[in-house]
Amino acid sequence: MARYAMIMAGGSGTRLWPMSRSAMPKQLVPFIDGRSLLEIAGERIAGLVPAERRLVCAADAYRELVLAAVPGLEARNVLGEPIGRDTLNAVGFTAAVLAARDHDAIFCVLTADHLITPQATFEACMQTGFALVEADPTRFATFAITPTHPATGYGYVEYGDAVPGFAPAVHCKRFVEKPGIKTAQEYVASGRFGWNSGMFVLHARTVLDAIARFRPDNHAGLMRIHDAAARGTDPARTVAEVYPSLPKVSVDVALMEPASVDASLSVCTVPMPVDWKDVGSWPSWGSTLAADEAGNRASCATEHVGSTNVVVASDDPSHTVATIGLDQVIIVRTKDATLVCRADLAEQVKDLVARLPPSLR
Repeated sequence: MARYAMIMAGGSGTRLWPMSRSAMPKQLVPFIDGRSLLEIAGERIAGLVPAERRLVCAADAYRELVLAAVPGLEARNVLGEPIGRDTLNAVGFTAAVLAARDHDAIFCVLTADHLITPQATFEACMQTGFALVEADPTRFATFAITPTHPATGYGYVEYGDAVPGFAPAVHCKRFVEKPGIKTAQEYVASGRFGWNSGMFVLHARTVLDAIARFRPDNHAGLMRIHDAAARGTDPARTVAEVYPSLPKVSVDVALMEPASVDASLSVCTVPMPVDWKDVGSWPSWGSTLAADEAGNRASCATEHVGSTNVVVASDDPSHTVATIGLDQVIIVRTKDATLVCRADLAEQVKDLVARLPPSLR
């Protein structure tokens, strides 16, 4: 069985406007110490699989930008989506192509949204995930981040019994979508739950068989892509015809949740005790920066008088942003747009973007 790795990089990143735009979404913006999230994700998988077995699933319009962001990535391994159809189809697309190339392909699914350290711990957990699926291809390996606080913005995984011979892996009892604060506090206090990381290790043919059972409408279209790839031709034309019609659904809802209660499949979870940041909003981006004594964080020159907990971003590091008496505020400046908002309302940036003219999105 050969190991592969796929990075999902299809998000629009509207909550990180005005830096993230339709022409340059967040995963391609070099705003993490001069590097993009996709570039960092590409480096993360370098020690897991050979270069020829690394894939990226992203919008086809960004193909050249993706190739530039991930050194060594082969053009045929950019799985171009003509339109985003959520994570089940990104995973199914990958499974269809890999199963056509390699009957026993096993692949890990990662995302371009995450910052994960230390690398050694991440790699050790991934090796356990691969070993689980190599030993039993009917297994779906998932990864759960050790919680640091009762977050309500993440899904949770409940730990079951240990998987013999694969410590620290456990059987997954259930997935829980974004609980309320009281429930999240109970989960974290119990020690029996981890944050659902959205990372997996899967056997390509097992994935396709499971989609056939749980989501037959998706399976029919994905198999057309598989058959085109199996003929040894570029499946791009078939993808362009089929992909927009695939029902839009997440991999957790469509695959992981029903698989966790299906007797013919086994969902296992590898606890991952890492520093994990899901960079999906300006507050989470701000957490990647060092804070001054007043809690202010910035990627450009700033001057603050009586301001606390202010996050400042600029596409021009030499541009100075000055504030007086602000608290819990986000300021993002680009050459054609500036965002100023309360930090606790940062999730509403995506609603703001919807009201803007297309030229500014």
